[in-house]
Amino acid sequence: MALFENRYRTHDFGLLALRVGIGVMFTIHGYPKLTGGPEAWAQLGGAMKLVGLNVAPAFWGFLAAAAEAVGGQLIAIGLFFRVACVLLLGTMVMATIMHLGSGHDFNTYSHALEAAFLFLGLAFAGPGKYSVDQLLFPAPRRLY
Repeated sequence: MALFENRYRTHDFGLLALRVGIGVMFTIHGYPKLTGGPEAWAQLGGAMKLVGLNVAPAFWGFLAAAAEAVGGQLIAIGLFFRVACVLLLGTMVMATIMHLGSGHDFNTYSHALEAAFLFLGLAFAGPGKYSVDQLLFPAPRRLY
């Protein structure tokens, strides 16, 4: 039955839809954090104490905010895609740890945990052929 067939020719369109949708959402979600300034960054980066890093919370918070806002844009266009996925994966793992450390329930930390799995999977899948990475760094052609 055609409905249940693998359609590999649509694989890159699926990756494009995921990239643009998730990238735009993370950009929108991260932009207020990025523009929040040092006080907001320090509060956000304070979560690092849960893993033993008590120094420079504003620095860690800025990195997390930049990973969401700028990383979201990079994912949407497919530029430095795997690097952005890894940075967002780390950010979402820390967000999950922060929620768990604060005693929040599953409904509170599930978004961060789901996003971590999403970025892990996307890092392995790659950006697809409709991406800036593909334009700038095309895969070598196989000769078989």
